[in-house]
Amino acid sequence: MELIKRYFDDLTDKQLDQLAALGTLYREWNEKINVISRKDIDNLYLHHILHSLAIAKVISFLPGSQVLDLGTGGGLPGIPLAILFPEVTFSLVDGTRKKITVVEEIATSLALKNVHAQAARAEEIKGRRFDFVLSRGVTTLSQLSEWSFRLIREEQRHVLPNGLIALKGGQVSKEIKALPRGSYTELYPITDFFSEPYFEEKYVVYVQY
Repeated sequence: MELIKRYFDDLTDKQLDQLAALGTLYREWNEKINVISRKDIDNLYLHHILHSLAIAKVISFLPGSQVLDLGTGGGLPGIPLAILFPEVTFSLVDGTRKKITVVEEIATSLALKNVHAQAARAEEIKGRRFDFVLSRGVTTLSQLSEWSFRLIREEQRHVLPNGLIALKGGQVSKEIKALPRGSYTELYPITDFFSEPYFEEKYVVYVQY
């Protein structure tokens, strides 16, 4: 938790309590349903929670916004961001039902009323539009673009226009080149926000269609 407080020094007591509770909750649920590598659970706050919160260094979601976490797995990045932005609605979607069970149970334990979980694939999401689609380690940017394009609403509320925000690592430049012609991208090295060596060659990628 000291790691989180180092980079987010304006959190309320409630937010700090919720973030602190994630450690115990993820450990308990990971024993039942493997949503985080068992070898990596000791690095939960650095590798997963702080990594998820890098998105909050790129954009501050406005109250009333609708945000989709596509392929959320066990609730990352959606749950940490829902704690940071309690007046924003986060829809967390994953094709694996047991992972959505973990999301639902953790959200209930933390009383996160702004989290809505659904077991579904991207192509099964119908009749809904979002300000932003988020993704962490799901698939390529081009595939994410194909899935999320139709889910972005036209009405703009933020300085950063509606679009896709993905946490990526490694050779992300190749993925950017493979995006559809006319896509606009911005690349944010996470080391601009957090000094830990773990974040070298990790990025927040923004795509506007």
